[in-house]
Amino acid sequence: MPAFALEVVTPERVTYSGQVASLQAPGSEGSFGVLAGHIPLLTALQIGRLHFVEAGGSEVQMAISGGFVEVGREQVAVLAETAERIEEIDVERAEVARQRAEERLAQARAGQEKIDAARAEAALARAINRIRIGS
Repeated sequence: MPAFALEVVTPERVTYSGQVASLQAPGSEGSFGVLAGHIPLLTALQIGRLHFVEAGGSEVQMAISGGFVEVGREQVAVLAETAERIEEIDVERAEVARQRAEERLAQARAGQEKIDAARAEAALARAINRIRIGS
């Protein structure tokens, strides 16, 4: 199967750089796939699972939390807010983050504190995504 270059970049580092045969990404309008020769595309990403198959056949999965993907003629760039490979995910830490976000949402709904509910909901979604992918 023909391959294309893929780079997954976060503000902190290049998380992945290599040749891949296919890519599945969580687009803002739904999940989408990319194969070699895909038409150029620029779209937003949402929180979810980034899955790709390397040219050698190995599968890689990452938890990402938003960003953008740019598909070019011979390369794809994923510019993610965060991106973690499965082996990098600390499920216990993600569980603590999930509990903290749920508590903050409960406080916001009860009107106990001035809490940004949208921010707490986003934190909860990120934690749940990391738990789901890391488990």
